[in-house]
Amino acid sequence: MGLEDRDALQVLRDAFKPDGTELVHRFYDHWFALDTSVRDLFPPEMSGQRAAFGQAMHWLYGELVAQRADEPVAFLAQLGRDHRKYGVLPEHYQTLRRALHSTLRSHLGSAWTDAVQEAADQSLNLFSGVMSGAADSDDAPAWVDGTVIEHNRVSRDLAVVRLHLDRPLDYHPGQYVNVQIPQCPRRWRYLSPAIPADPGGGIEFHVRVVPGGLVSNAIVNETRPGDRWRVSGPHGGLRVDRDGGDVLMVAGSTGLAPLRTLIMDLSRFGVNPRVHLFFGARYRCELYDLRTLWQVASHNPWLSVSPVSEYNNDPAWAADYPDVSPPRGLHVRQTGRLPDVVTRYGAWGDRQILICGGPQMVRATKAALIAKGAPPEHIQHDPLSR
Repeated sequence: MGLEDRDALQVLRDAFKPDGTELVHRFYDHWFALDTSVRDLFPPEMSGQRAAFGQAMHWLYGELVAQRADEPVAFLAQLGRDHRKYGVLPEHYQTLRRALHSTLRSHLGSAWTDAVQEAADQSLNLFSGVMSGAADSDDAPAWVDGTVIEHNRVSRDLAVVRLHLDRPLDYHPGQYVNVQIPQCPRRWRYLSPAIPADPGGGIEFHVRVVPGGLVSNAIVNETRPGDRWRVSGPHGGLRVDRDGGDVLMVAGSTGLAPLRTLIMDLSRFGVNPRVHLFFGARYRCELYDLRTLWQVASHNPWLSVSPVSEYNNDPAWAADYPDVSPPRGLHVRQTGRLPDVVTRYGAWGDRQILICGGPQMVRATKAALIAKGAPPEHIQHDPLSR
């Protein structure tokens, strides 16, 4: 039965337990031994990669158990196109399939029945075939290189970085891209452009240090003009339907970037739905882009901006960084947790709702809005792990 045998597919799904790492560790060890050229495609520290692979396999087999093929095929095709930037070659998919098949057989032991083998054969053929075929059929460049032209340290742990790309990168407002920096080779990270796609090759990122994050620390503390970055993508589908009613946007810290891009894109049009943006941070001094937001709002009456800080007073180190206070005209700054301030005004259930920021903030704001009565289907946010 193969891909129609739900019981056999369930066995394969359960092998990739969400909290289990043994199988994934053994797979990578076996793959690297089988194909020594593969190891150089991955960063030295593999914990994040192993976790992402295990989660993806668990989800893929779960979808096959439910007999849903459309999303897995689309996901695998995107993976195949994306993996070109890592230097993945067609022959790597064959060694990956062999290593994964062998590891699953060894891991499952007596549970490896003829039915499970048939399901494994067909599913792994599907996975490797779709990825390889999508990669081979994509004529677009796997990445575009660019030069850092500005690095502005706007707060203690936050920087605005502007690049000029060697050729324009096409993306929709609200999408995110994959970035590799010279300080951290082979460590790709997702970042959201803070401006719409520029036919002249300009692109801007807002980056905040993630505790323990090698890439974010290097971008904020070590990046200099002249550095060469590599950018690939795009992904994601945050969007504003200009015919879909008024909009609520909630941005925590650098979660502002994709919403800022959408707002800048909307400013091209004379008529738009009303947009109310809550922009939050810990301290007033970390509301780093208020002056730009003030400028956009002063020329676009459909945009309202409410700054929010958790604390009323700035810390002593704020004196070392630019003053973010905008001229008069924005809404009065409010104090409190962003989810509490937003829901103080009600459920916003009649709005298109977009939330961007750290996973904890997104979850809390989404839960608070739903608890107030906002329909979950009205709420958009990027994947909380990506």
